[in-house]
Amino acid sequence: MKPAARVQAAIEILDSVIEAALARGAPADRLIADWFRSHRFAGSKDKRAIRDLVYRAIRACGPVPQSGRAAMLRLVQANPPFGELFDGSQYGPAEIGDAELSADGGVAPHWLADRLSASGIVGKEAEALLGRAPLDIRVNALKARRDDLELPSPMETLPTLNGLRLPAGTQIEQWDAYQGGLIEIQDAGSQLACEAVGAQPGETIIDLCAGAGGKTLALAAAMQNSGTLVACDTDRRRLGQLAPRAERAGAKISETILLNPGKEQESLEDWQGRADAVLVDAPCSGTGTWRRNPESRWRLTEKELERLIELQQHVLDVAAKLVRPGGRLIYVTCSLLDDEGPRQIVRFKSQHAEFKPTKIALPLGADHGTGWRLTPHRDGTDGFFFASLARS
Repeated sequence: MKPAARVQAAIEILDSVIEAALARGAPADRLIADWFRSHRFAGSKDKRAIRDLVYRAIRACGPVPQSGRAAMLRLVQANPPFGELFDGSQYGPAEIGDAELSADGGVAPHWLADRLSASGIVGKEAEALLGRAPLDIRVNALKARRDDLELPSPMETLPTLNGLRLPAGTQIEQWDAYQGGLIEIQDAGSQLACEAVGAQPGETIIDLCAGAGGKTLALAAAMQNSGTLVACDTDRRRLGQLAPRAERAGAKISETILLNPGKEQESLEDWQGRADAVLVDAPCSGTGTWRRNPESRWRLTEKELERLIELQQHVLDVAAKLVRPGGRLIYVTCSLLDDEGPRQIVRFKSQHAEFKPTKIALPLGADHGTGWRLTPHRDGTDGFFFASLARS
């Protein structure tokens, strides 16, 4: 494909990404893969170039663009010679009109950028949300030691108990270490959130929003497969992914519980007041993960954010009933919005006086309100907020 044809292909894909974002449809990576499957003439170099153009345009636009072409014109503003590829050739994009406007720049839609600013995410902190994330892995302590592990790639030791960092885009799925369950893909921030749980062998720990079990597996390793580990979620498909992952990792999961939304207490009756620790990895806006899913900021609406805030409050209330006296509740979100972080803990404390915040001290991050915050700019991780509360 000629360079102009690659630009036109990226514009077509961007049109699909924009439409899907507004309709809460398929994510960008799936739409890109679908386009490649239906356009098999595109070679490997073409695919890499087109994918790069799509994501560069997504990251360059703050509010949802009017069209894929407007998004691509945003790149022309930053690099005027790029506009020469809008040449009107047979497979290329039409020439740029004199009055034609590009999409707006910025970090996010205006209302969301204002929320981030009010939460202290401005300047370089905001810009870093749209960088490219590295590939972090966790060495599975049930099967290997970080210091003894040899991998076929340059790697950096992370300031987590078992973390390593590989170059972005490293394909590890075919490595023997991955297939054998010696390593798991897990962002350094997510690893630290698990470390904040302080899981110990012999404890009873409930992962209340386990999803596909990434944090559950880390907890099993910290517990050395000794004790009781319960994984819960309302999503049958995601929870169903845990069993094969646990088998590969050699992780012991005592029980998985599929929860009925709004009626979680019925399924958790046997666990009331029994847990040494409950991890609430709450559903959230995901503002801390835009480096991996930059178009997700176009999917979030103010109404959806309010729904998520209410859901977080509900899940925290469910979790409180599971913690034994003297036990602890750990609240985690991959969001940098204070409405989903410190303000949730303030509300929770006002309704659950038996819970008191406990000090968090980790090698990355800093105190933030009633908890601890990690940011891409300062810490090189995904954005996270987490808090630990002890029940008296």
